[in-house]
Amino acid sequence: MPAQSVYKVIFQNGNQVFEVFARQIYQSDMWGFIEIEEFVFGERSQIVVDPSEEKLKNEFAGVTRSYIPLQAIIRIDEVDKEGSVKISDVKPVEGGNVRSFPLPGMPPQQTTEE
Repeated sequence: MPAQSVYKVIFQNGNQVFEVFARQIYQSDMWGFIEIEEFVFGERSQIVVDPSEEKLKNEFAGVTRSYIPLQAIIRIDEVDKEGSVKISDVKPVEGGNVRSFPLPGMPPQQTTEE
């Protein structure tokens, strides 16, 4: 019997990018959402503690299923085995004209062009 699939899901949550691993991913019955179930966190020794991994473990402690808006999803990969989960901050590009796609609840930015 083949091993159960593991998926790496990268999504934006506010000004942070979350990278998590899960065993179940599918399109939700709620329109515009992806469902993520069975989160996988690496079992590491307690000597070395990764603060971002601990923060994610606490964030998703007791969560059976999470609904992520489609527009927040950056990437989903099917991987051979789970890795370490991460949280990273979104860094704006100085002087650039590239902007992130607005997420629900984000006010539109005002531009002044004359």
